[in-house]
Amino acid sequence: MQQPAGPGPWRNWAGTAAASPARWAQPRNEAEISAAVKDAAAAGLQVRALGSGHSFTPAAATGGLALDLSLWTGITAADPQTGLVTVRSGTTLRALSAVLDQFGLAMANLGDIDAQTIAGALATGTHGTGARLGGLATQVEALDLVLADGSLVTCSASAWPELFAAARVGLGALGVITAVTLRCVPSFTLAADERPIPVEQVIEQFDSLAAANDHFEFYWFPYGRKALVKRNNRLPAEGRAAAPARMPGWRRAWEFEVMENAAFGTLCRLGRAAPRFIPALGRLSSAALSPRSYTDVSHRVFVTPRRVHFVESEYAVPRESLAGVLAELRRAVPRLAEPVMFPVEVRVAAADDIWLSAAYGRDTAYVAVHQYTGLPYRAYFDLFESVVAGVAGRPHWGKLHSLDAARLAPLYPRFDDFRRVRAQVDPEDRFGNPYLSRVLGPAG
Repeated sequence: MQQPAGPGPWRNWAGTAAASPARWAQPRNEAEISAAVKDAAAAGLQVRALGSGHSFTPAAATGGLALDLSLWTGITAADPQTGLVTVRSGTTLRALSAVLDQFGLAMANLGDIDAQTIAGALATGTHGTGARLGGLATQVEALDLVLADGSLVTCSASAWPELFAAARVGLGALGVITAVTLRCVPSFTLAADERPIPVEQVIEQFDSLAAANDHFEFYWFPYGRKALVKRNNRLPAEGRAAAPARMPGWRRAWEFEVMENAAFGTLCRLGRAAPRFIPALGRLSSAALSPRSYTDVSHRVFVTPRRVHFVESEYAVPRESLAGVLAELRRAVPRLAEPVMFPVEVRVAAADDIWLSAAYGRDTAYVAVHQYTGLPYRAYFDLFESVVAGVAGRPHWGKLHSLDAARLAPLYPRFDDFRRVRAQVDPEDRFGNPYLSRVLGPAG
């Protein structure tokens, strides 16, 4: 097992969480993962598996053993006929999509960031958008885990189904995921249409837009009059010839790197230097939105480069409550003493049966609020939480929120079942940390 040179600090991508692990380990196979867990137990240390650090919470932070899985990557099995693919847990979504493409396969749905590891994305409930589609965890057929005693187990709908129901969105609290078996789909092309539409019109037509498109989302700039509406629809093979052309490389660089990152980053820095101008900058950003249409393979449409750093809170609300939530935000955000630089993002997902999924048992709208790094965000996020609390909003596990186990338990019908399975597989809280103690309560 590779041992990094001495303990050192860990920080997440957003700079909102940091830790100083007592030990680091970089296992290269399952035997080394198991040995690392056993060694930590012998030393009385807790263990947290590290992904890419894209959670805004301290979900991965530990003062015990930091288990860096960046050497444990790659696809170990792929069957283009069944779509079943087994991938090691340290593999990033970006690397996974590239290899799936070579097999003529794709993930059925993805979010707009692909830097996360597959295990980290599942653990925190990462999702894309689509009224008929669930989050990434709904694409999982089986999981391999190293448990607190160092044993390697496999769970699925037929093998230890309760562990499977818990571990697909498990916060890393049940064990170290070593491999994920996914049910993928044949690779597909998406026709992307993105255009500014008055925000009132988007809200009024929300249900029909969600129903009419395979993947639908929109971004609302709090001080602007328009929302950027994104509609991505799958093309049958016979329809690809009449679809818009693939975006040329030069234009892709201009649209995504220059306009959405470099130019927007400049506006954000101006806003941070002179906050009184932020509402005007927000109106400028909204007014500058322009339409574009193109086609590409699915993962190149789903994913957008994100170079501008931000902090984020996201809640899942019952889909029928979205209009009320947005109405309250639209009234309250312009009155905040500290203005907001980033847009609000709205996505949709189908109900699922995964115990700690934010979409458990209900068709869902996800509302995400952001603030540019370095700008005040506490009052804004507190306001947001107060609004979604009235409709039983459930927080994204990897994004900032203030809820604890006492407030979370009533939101998840299977919360106590999750805690029971956790006590069964990790009675000594080997995989705990302060964040898990807050959101799940004590183990055992």
